[in-house]
Amino acid sequence: MFLSYFHSKTVSARQAATGISRLAGAALLTATACSVSFATETEKAAPAEIEPENPLHFLVSLDEQRIDVYRGADLIETSPISSGKRGNSTPTGVFSILEKRRKHFSNLYDNAPMPFMQRLTWSGIALHQGKLPGYPASHGCIRLPRSFAKSIFGMTARGNHVVVTRALATPVLVNHDVLPQPLLPTTEVASLSAQNIAMDPALRGAIQPAILETPLPNALPENPHFDQPLRMIITPQKAPNKIKTLQRLLNEMGYNAGPVDGIIGRKTRTAISIYQEDLELPLTGEITDSLEVKIYRDAGYEKPRNAMLRVRRKFRDIYKAPVSVSGSLKDIGTHVFTALDFEQGDPKVAWMAVSAEGERGGASRDILDRLDIPQKVAADISKLLTPGTSLMVTDRSFKRNTGLGTDFVVITR
Repeated sequence: MFLSYFHSKTVSARQAATGISRLAGAALLTATACSVSFATETEKAAPAEIEPENPLHFLVSLDEQRIDVYRGADLIETSPISSGKRGNSTPTGVFSILEKRRKHFSNLYDNAPMPFMQRLTWSGIALHQGKLPGYPASHGCIRLPRSFAKSIFGMTARGNHVVVTRALATPVLVNHDVLPQPLLPTTEVASLSAQNIAMDPALRGAIQPAILETPLPNALPENPHFDQPLRMIITPQKAPNKIKTLQRLLNEMGYNAGPVDGIIGRKTRTAISIYQEDLELPLTGEITDSLEVKIYRDAGYEKPRNAMLRVRRKFRDIYKAPVSVSGSLKDIGTHVFTALDFEQGDPKVAWMAVSAEGERGGASRDILDRLDIPQKVAADISKLLTPGTSLMVTDRSFKRNTGLGTDFVVITR
């Protein structure tokens, strides 16, 4: 029709207008179709959202001769194992994967092959492929079926937790105020109070006082270590010698208690008597709980906290601070708390807990009730917090098996 418009003189103006109108409509439909097609292609090209990935960890039960693989609190795989035989039993405790080798040979047992080796201690304990006769048969390592050993070798990274227990253990989600949360700094906004406005003639009637109920969020600096989980541990520490502390404080206050040796000798008793006389107390020369409190108060002394929090990143110490554990004479056990996945800027992170010693010390949540972390320390940890960070609370020693090239290793047997 459009060609006939140019070649036929008999075509009326009305017909021409009609043809142009139809052509315009066709062009509009074509443009719309192209627009829809472009939008569809754009939608297809948009990257898919990345699903959050909770930390990977492994729970080994020697009684059940089994290993469970968890992604956060979700069980994703399980397999039979063969652990150490009598005389070479596999130690129980909390470990991390320190080294990975697809091909490895034992330097302790006749160059025995250890395919898909994942080292747990530098003294020879590892996960690796091996024969599974249906009972404990290794020299201390945890043997795995070939297909399973190969599968998890491709999933793990150095630093992944491996918790070895006698009875079967399972992770549980836990919520508690003492568990660290991401730091969300706020911006303080200067404001004019009603009193200030009323006192200034230039402002009176021009500005209405307003209350900012919600603090403005401040931009968080990028955490360059956000992809590196922290390893934290809280352990009780030995209290300082009470007699030495009192001798030192009395000396500092000018009462000459003699050498700070922890022995209540003649000079110490004389110093105590003079102090009692100054306070118009009975002159006994003896130390009592109430006298101890008075000396601490007058000397401006605060009793030290009874536990220490230590933090490692990539197998190196980066922070430590004193904290408190109530009921320090009671068992604590060994409890591992792990932060699940979160993004920078998220206001909250969920945690899960695993008890590595069964019922010893009580439930994991009960242990959290006994912790007291100073506000400044909590803020410091919040700044460092990353996905997959773990906090171990234990009354076991970590020093024997912890060093350069390890996380905090705690043996519980």
